[in-house]
Amino acid sequence: MKEILFATKNKGKLREVRQIAINSELLILSLNDFPDIPDVLETGNSFEENAIIKAKEYFNIFKLPCLTDDSGLMVEQLNNQPGIFSARYAGVNATDEDNNRKLISELNSFSEPHKAKYYCVAVYADDSNIITDHGEILGTITNYPKGKNGFGYDPYFIPEGYDCTMAELDADTKNKISHRFQAFNKLFNRLKSEGVIK
Repeated sequence: MKEILFATKNKGKLREVRQIAINSELLILSLNDFPDIPDVLETGNSFEENAIIKAKEYFNIFKLPCLTDDSGLMVEQLNNQPGIFSARYAGVNATDEDNNRKLISELNSFSEPHKAKYYCVAVYADDSNIITDHGEILGTITNYPKGKNGFGYDPYFIPEGYDCTMAELDADTKNKISHRFQAFNKLFNRLKSEGVIK
């Protein structure tokens, strides 16, 4: 098994990516396995810049092949906000509930449908490679939360072609359609085809 670090403390993301990589010969660690490691500041102006910054920094710290992602919600009526600020939309230490409350408040002055998309950039970095891929899923934002699964904006996001929110989908269904699945599935396939992983 090849050890690889997925540079996240988010257990939901970690669970999703481990499931995507289940047929790869990888032991995927996370930052939860290494307490007292400082967070890398996301100083980029795009999802890709932020993901690459994190991948390079954490590779330099651990000297392990490193996976990172940057992902978020982009709402058409809000000029694609919250975008790269999705995790801290309501402030640096905002909870999912804080962020969702702000999102719905911002959308109150707009009529439905609130068109949106989830977008993700996935990055792999080692001593000789920086490889990126991306995924997205289109949908709309509902004014009322539904479902207990998922995290982030999932209770408010209705994927295109469905009549329920991401938080109402079971984990298997969500993993098959999510922006993160698309990004990491494409990334793992590229890594395999290029012989970087098995």
